[in-house]
Amino acid sequence: MKPLPLTVRLAAGLAVTAVEQARKLPQQLAGLPVTVVSEALRLSMRVQQQVTELAIKGDEVLSVLRPVEQEPEWATFDEDEPEPAPAPAEDPWAEEERALAAEPPAVLPNYDELTLAQLRARLRTLSAEDLEELLAHERTHAARPEFTGMLTRRIANLKHQ
Repeated sequence: MKPLPLTVRLAAGLAVTAVEQARKLPQQLAGLPVTVVSEALRLSMRVQQQVTELAIKGDEVLSVLRPVEQEPEWATFDEDEPEPAPAPAEDPWAEEERALAAEPPAVLPNYDELTLAQLRARLRTLSAEDLEELLAHERTHAARPEFTGMLTRRIANLKHQ
């Protein structure tokens, strides 16, 4: 038997391939959105890589034209700062004893036991002078940043009114 011409064999192979691909089409359609998104992401990452490579090459070329500062004026380092004079040694219990010996503020005798929320609830009833007294007490005793901040803001609000 004589072989069929090449064009006939190619046409038959093409037809069989088309039928096979048509049978796979429903399965491929389900994964198509994922494939499209992943290809788009791959392409965008490749573009970003090429842009970054171009920027690096550009930096290399331009660095020859513009010398780099050895040390920028805004940069400060610990070793550039003068060392502070050593503080005189103080009794570690002295600060605690001062805090315990001091009287609680007359405005709120239970101030030291109040939580932040409890103090916030009482702020509107206090005058600027009362708040100043509480702030001074807080600074000399616990010096809790959230308490001093809240008292300072309330005093500022009263002065602006």
